[in-house]
Amino acid sequence: MKKDIPFPSVEGVYIAVAQEINDAVSWNVYIINSNEFPIDNVFVRSRGYGIKDGFPQETSVLRHVFPVVEANNFTKIELIDPSVFHLNNEYWISYFIGKQIYDKKFIFVPETIIEQNLVAIPQLGLKGILHR
Repeated sequence: MKKDIPFPSVEGVYIAVAQEINDAVSWNVYIINSNEFPIDNVFVRSRGYGIKDGFPQETSVLRHVFPVVEANNFTKIELIDPSVFHLNNEYWISYFIGKQIYDKKFIFVPETIIEQNLVAIPQLGLKGILHR
């Protein structure tokens, strides 16, 4: 049973929503591993949910799997459309270090993914919102 599996706290693994400016502005979501060791079998479930104009609104649930995110490195998870920034944008990650599983939800609450909140994210070389 899930209650019998120990889930130690997640450290050194973050989610970032970063703004990229090429021919146009795009927003991407990244998982960042700032640890000195890789994380394996990374599973990410993303979804958006909230209220718009007094009615519940949800996005599709997306699932992503990455065999490894190397030490002191990052991986792009997905493109995120600014039209969902008014929702709670949830990224639930699970991964292994050795035989130990780790699990954490990162939630970007409504209207926090805005230009006024952008900070430099050195690992990405971009500006964005970093969730620790």
